[in-house]
Amino acid sequence: MLGFTALQARAATHFHHGEDGMAYWLLKTEPNVFSLDDLKAVEKEPWDGVRNYQARNFMRDEMKPGDKVLIYHSRVQPIGIVGEAEIVSEPYPDPTQFNPEEKYYDAKAKPENPRWFVVDVQYRRTYDQVLELAALKKTPGLENMVLTQKGSRLSVQPVRAEEWAVIQQLAGLA
Repeated sequence: MLGFTALQARAATHFHHGEDGMAYWLLKTEPNVFSLDDLKAVEKEPWDGVRNYQARNFMRDEMKPGDKVLIYHSRVQPIGIVGEAEIVSEPYPDPTQFNPEEKYYDAKAKPENPRWFVVDVQYRRTYDQVLELAALKKTPGLENMVLTQKGSRLSVQPVRAEEWAVIQQLAGLA
């Protein structure tokens, strides 16, 4: 099995948009901070506060409008995938990085040279049940999914089309 560092390196080159232009992603969120229900209550929401360079690079360089997203609730029981969303904007600078009163302020970021980016995300559906991480780790077809790897902490993760299809089956959508 590949170590997480190797997976991250491989992800940067193997999780690009397919011939149809579609890519799939997983976004982690803490539901006490911002949940799938919170996303459902608004038309769209900037996915802000990402402060990891690999996650930022995925958002800035790879995400496109129309890409499909799995929403994963962390730091809650049960942890797992709770539903879907869609990317509905091109990447743009995260406005929170420029405001000293914001939690995600970055003194090194400048409007003329932003360090952090967001995309707007729109709610699509809530699954009937949480697809729990423990079960996902045992599911055939998800053995190499970034989420199921030991040490996988990235808040923005690419998902292969084949993995998306397995998740759709588990959610009763395929």
